[in-house]
Amino acid sequence: MRRWIFIAVSVAMASVAHAETRVPQSQAEISLGFAPVVKEAAPAVVNIYAKIVRQGRSRPLFSDPFFQDFFGRGFGEPQQRVQNSLGSGVILSEDGYVVSNYHVVGSATEIRVVTTDRREFTAEVVLGHEESDIAILRLEEAQDLPFLNMRDSDHVEVGELTLAIGNPFGIGQTVSSGIVSGLARTGTATGNARGYFLQTDAAINPGNSGGALIDVNGDLIGINTSILTRSGGSNGIGFAIPANLVAEFLRQAQEGNDTFVSPWAGMSGQHMSADIAESLGLVIPMGVVISDLHDLSPLAEAGLRVGDVVTHVDGDEVNSPAEMKFRMSVAGVGGTSVLTRLRGEESDDVEVALIRAPNTPDAEKTTLDERTVLPELTVSGVNPAVIIDLGLKLSQSGVVVVDPGPYGARAGLRAGDVLEAINGADIARPNDVVRALTDPGRRLNMVIQRGGRSLSLRFRL
Repeated sequence: MRRWIFIAVSVAMASVAHAETRVPQSQAEISLGFAPVVKEAAPAVVNIYAKIVRQGRSRPLFSDPFFQDFFGRGFGEPQQRVQNSLGSGVILSEDGYVVSNYHVVGSATEIRVVTTDRREFTAEVVLGHEESDIAILRLEEAQDLPFLNMRDSDHVEVGELTLAIGNPFGIGQTVSSGIVSGLARTGTATGNARGYFLQTDAAINPGNSGGALIDVNGDLIGINTSILTRSGGSNGIGFAIPANLVAEFLRQAQEGNDTFVSPWAGMSGQHMSADIAESLGLVIPMGVVISDLHDLSPLAEAGLRVGDVVTHVDGDEVNSPAEMKFRMSVAGVGGTSVLTRLRGEESDDVEVALIRAPNTPDAEKTTLDERTVLPELTVSGVNPAVIIDLGLKLSQSGVVVVDPGPYGARAGLRAGDVLEAINGADIARPNDVVRALTDPGRRLNMVIQRGGRSLSLRFRL
């Protein structure tokens, strides 16, 4: 009996944070536990089976002409292998929009979605973003599907009861319970994902990725994405992508976007440490310190400068660059956000335009032809749009490799490499690359910048 009293009290506590939370109305409802909530929400959580074709590693030894002549052409070439991925997803609309994790379906060549009533659908990714670990799928020929309502995740409170629904280990749909154990977590990542998460102690296992994290009303508050554990089991800390960010992804997918567009701040920042706070005369370390601003940054246009501290975005406190990016991403491109700025002892509000990373000045994107020694190499000048696409540092300039092509890849070039010099000639524009590689002589020496390091690639032609 004590157990059910605990549940009733916990649900009542959650209602303080969420005004519409419904508490059990009778002894019969209390005895059911979470069954009514699960019964209503579970049909909107689906199983996802994805097929991914991966290229095997090549073996340079087998590329030797001796082996090619002895065993035949094609011997030792990398073989494709098929990898099956298992995960979960959540139906967000009756016409078949489904959200899952990018690491589950982002590279899939074939996706099959199975609902709780055993209907099967073919699906395709219509919008994916590896950094956020979110993918929006569209089910073919779907209609009148059950779906979950998304709650404003900014109003989720630590201590609220949660249910995680998914397909762990492929054994079938499973429900686990817990509480929201933390907010604004930014120190975890899955694959290449870097973001802002809700934290829960509800059991999450392999296969739960992309499943639903719901509240006691059955509303979606997050998408389960990863777990931090030492044992490899569910006895760790689970992380979920907040529903507000999922809602922005859904909006862009329904508008026809095939790539996710988030507002460009054009800034680099760092979280407020105790030492920095002391140097600025702050009693409590809070906010994001602006450490660098691009000349075209909308923040610079609004009057912010290096050294300013951003403490709030649209009234919500921010304490890390990832949290600031999350708040602006939720607001979406095209509008404005109000940033609370602290400069010295003065604090004021500044309205900032939410824009795409500008594709100016002209990047002069160029693909080399057969007249050069590295045909199909694609290079570009650097502007804010290129910086975002290739993950370059904010102050980067010069000429960058967009696609090395087959010959450039053999030479050791990678996307994101910055070309500094070729055979002693400085590279400032894409045309300089074309000129240097058209008739380079018998030797080729390329100086590149990669990951903050300067490298030299040398070849005999």
